[in-house]
Amino acid sequence: MIAYRLLFVFLFLATTTFAQDTNSLGMKLVPVQAGRFYMGSEGEGEDYDEAPVHRVRISKPFRMAATEVTNAQYEAFDPEHKKLRGKAGFSKEDDEAVVFVSYAEAVAFCEWLSQKEGKPYRLPTEAEWEYACHAGTVTPFSTGRFLPQPYQKNQKTDRIPVVVSLKVGQTPANAWGLQDMHGNVEEWCSDWYGPYEAAEQSDPVGRASGPFRVTRGGSHGTPVQYLRTTNRLGMIPEDKNWLVGFRVVQAEKPTSQPLPALPPKTYAQNVSQKPFAWKTGSATQPVFLEPIRYVNKPACDAGVPFYSHNHQPAITWMPNGDLMAIWFSTEKEAGREMTVVTSRLRAGQPRWDAPSEFFKVPDRNMTGSSIFHDGKGTIYHMNGVEASGDWQNLAMALRTSRDNGATWSAPKLVAPEHEKRHQVIAGMFQTKEGWLVQTCDADPSSSGGSAVHVSRDGGKTWVASSTDPQKPDYKNGASGGLIAGIHAGVTQLKDGSLLAFGRSDNIANADGVLRMPMSLSRDMGKTWTYSPSEFPPIAGGQRLILYRLNEGPIMLIGFTHHPEEPDEAKKGMVFTDDKGNSFKGYGMYAALSFDEGKTWPVKKLLTDGKYRYLNGGAWTGAFEMNATNAEPRGYLALTQTPDNLIHLISSSIHYRFNLAWLQQKMVLEAARQ
Repeated sequence: MIAYRLLFVFLFLATTTFAQDTNSLGMKLVPVQAGRFYMGSEGEGEDYDEAPVHRVRISKPFRMAATEVTNAQYEAFDPEHKKLRGKAGFSKEDDEAVVFVSYAEAVAFCEWLSQKEGKPYRLPTEAEWEYACHAGTVTPFSTGRFLPQPYQKNQKTDRIPVVVSLKVGQTPANAWGLQDMHGNVEEWCSDWYGPYEAAEQSDPVGRASGPFRVTRGGSHGTPVQYLRTTNRLGMIPEDKNWLVGFRVVQAEKPTSQPLPALPPKTYAQNVSQKPFAWKTGSATQPVFLEPIRYVNKPACDAGVPFYSHNHQPAITWMPNGDLMAIWFSTEKEAGREMTVVTSRLRAGQPRWDAPSEFFKVPDRNMTGSSIFHDGKGTIYHMNGVEASGDWQNLAMALRTSRDNGATWSAPKLVAPEHEKRHQVIAGMFQTKEGWLVQTCDADPSSSGGSAVHVSRDGGKTWVASSTDPQKPDYKNGASGGLIAGIHAGVTQLKDGSLLAFGRSDNIANADGVLRMPMSLSRDMGKTWTYSPSEFPPIAGGQRLILYRLNEGPIMLIGFTHHPEEPDEAKKGMVFTDDKGNSFKGYGMYAALSFDEGKTWPVKKLLTDGKYRYLNGGAWTGAFEMNATNAEPRGYLALTQTPDNLIHLISSSIHYRFNLAWLQQKMVLEAARQ
């Protein structure tokens, strides 16, 4: 009798757990029973968002599709999607997981299917998804500590996506009968992304709002660590790419309330909205203030994701007198942990705030940022967003603020395709016509050139000035659709032309000496002509500035040579002191042109001559500043406030000086004393 009863219980549980329905689209729906589980992980390092581990109750059973929605199933709802089959080489067949579907499109499919079937269909909540993926386990994968090879496809980061089959149902089912929960394609969940809370919860539905929707499961082209059951990813809801699809559940929506909105981060707290009283007019007294650090490590308990490599800054001024700097923080430049952090120098304060996170699409590489105030109260933030790791296939996301950077609009993908020519460079500016210009690296290589994107409607729409796929021949007299050199600095001349300088793609002058390339466009960036400038080339760990000052002159800031230059004769530049004597200086310098870039009569080493130990961070590290040595390299960004003070930041240091100081010759003998 006991044996009979045990057999009956086993058969009952098996029937309850594994019995499947098949709907009119051929979807196999697996019953998932109510229960409790531990959600999240210890959340160390880049996985901080998986903590804390907290107990979750799923109060009602639901049915979940055994596999992801296929092309054939989705296209019964949206036949137009057939045009996207095979895009980037992926998902051509009827039985492959559908990709290139936005969050809204996935929701619309569920609503259509609900009407068609007369039963409620929707996306899973993040908690439901993790509960079903665990299938009764507490290990990183439903298979245990490791993910066996049959579950894996191309589980690594590739600069160029590797095409694999996305056919559903090819991996073994987990203990509850669900397949493709680890990999194949990421899957949209219904939750807004946001941090967990420690308390036990029943049927959690995420945060009340946010800029990103949760995706889960990892994809066919990401490292195995992102396929873990507890790993959290997210996406701008309108994003459509080759990594993300979805699966459905059949159940009513949970009635639980979302978690409350988050308190503002440090950069958004106590932000004055009072217009600042700038001292207008050109200062006649030379000013060079003590350099200060703007990249300061946050307290360990601050909860700010902050890594060892902090680099690629951008900076702008605010109407309330504050400065805001942003930069990426990461362990490796191609890493998914990369986040964009910010710090604020509040008006009248001597020290920058501790950094706080500014913009982070979960588990995406965020290479390339710019921030710009149009002088009329609107601040623009443009950022690159990868679908996977690396930094080649970036989309461009734009946000705006009208309250001194305290709050920001939801990110909009103004260049939604994940492709080249979207690696944002600091230095957005506004033309005399009122158009916004954003420069981007055209290719992830060290000599890929730079591309220009233009908005003629205040940032609503953007157009790449040139889509010519061919890399130009940058020889003197040639022309092409890209700026010569990466990380280009661009400004507009008085006649409407664009002038640009870049790193690499160097051009030899009449004497055969390689010089920094200069590019000129008379059609707003569609075509460029090239010539050698009079300035030395720059290289790795160095990014230049080209900027029109409020007072009218054009300023270039570069470096005299690369620190690893082996030829002593090529190191340094010749400058002139206040006595008219020449001396050789090394490192960062500024040059001024008063005739629209034709000549550069003023060249000054960016040091006041005092002896200082400084640390430039990132690729720069420690250096000594003195009368003949300035910062040897760094990624530069610049803004000039309405009082005409120039604010230059390198990868770690904030410099402040004015035009009068630039035009003042170095008093070399006094500096040496």
